[in-house]
This record gives sequence, C-alpha cells and structure tokens, in this order.
Amino acid sequence: MFLDRLLKPRPAKAAGAKLYASAVGQARSAAFYRDFGVRDSMEGRFELFSLHVIFLIERLKGQGEAAAETSQAVFDSYVKGLDDAFREIGVADTSVGKKMKKLAGAFYGRLKAYDEAVASLPENTALIDFLARTAFEERAEGDVAALAAYVAAARGMLADQSLDALLQGDVTWPNP
Repeated sequence: MFLDRLLKPRPAKAAGAKLYASAVGQARSAAFYRDFGVRDSMEGRFELFSLHVIFLIERLKGQGEAAAETSQAVFDSYVKGLDDAFREIGVADTSVGKKMKKLAGAFYGRLKAYDEAVASLPENTALIDFLARTAFEERAEGDVAALAAYVAAARGMLADQSLDALLQGDVTWPNP
C-alpha cells in the first residue's frame, strides 16, 4: 500500500511544476523591464515571479481538490525555485533558511495585499498602489498603469482558460 502511493503518478505535482515554469518564463519577458520600467534586479524579478504565481493560485482557488493540489504544487515549485536561486548565487546553506522564511512572509503579505487590491476592481486605485509599492519599489518611475492593465488582461485570460488545461499544466499568458 505504501509503495503503491509512493510510485503512483502525481499529476498535480507535474502540473504545478509546469505552471510555475511558465510563470517564470512569463515574468522574465523583456517588456516588463524594458517597456514597463520594472527594475531588472533580484527584487524586481521576485515581484514579477510572485505576481504570476499569485495569478495561478487565484485562478485555481475554490475549484476543487485537484485544483487545490495543483495550486499547492505551484507554490511548492515557487519555493524550490527561490531556494535553488539562493544556492546558485552562493548564499551559504546556513543563511538560506532565514532568507526563505523572510521571502515566504513577503509572499504571503503580497498575496493578502493583492487580494485586497483586486477586491475593489474595476476601480483600480488599490491595484495601482499595490503595484507601485511592490513591482516598482515605490520609485515613482515606470508605467504602473500599463502593468495594472496587464494584470487585468492576465486575470481575464486565466479566467477564460479551462480548468482541465490548467490541471494539465497548460497556461496561456497575454503579451505584456
């Protein structure tokens, strides 16, 4: 019985990893940095990776057990990706745990703030404020309105995608 569970295919894990990889690819789109003015730095990339993971978690929320498992797998892949990135840039093993704990707190804070910001849509003042604080690091430069329009497009596009496709790890993103 235990061996059966251990060897059983884990479609949610595979789908979550695939969705996360797609989110990372989308977050690395040059347009966010070149055209929108998000800083191409570890912080800027963290914000865009986090934002795209949040989009996926939001879309999968309340869609049943398979979606909840896939959402958890997206988050697990995100955490593993951050951990791997720290190790790749040479952060000492003894420091990785502390940094990961700090980033997990930052992610959950952003998730809560994002949920509050989108709750007031179509009025987008709260969303623009959220993006200015996070993706634009309160620098008062960059095209926050363009990123807010992208957020609306991404949310709409994800809402229109079939749950079955997402549970297979297939997602389509709008052009930034």
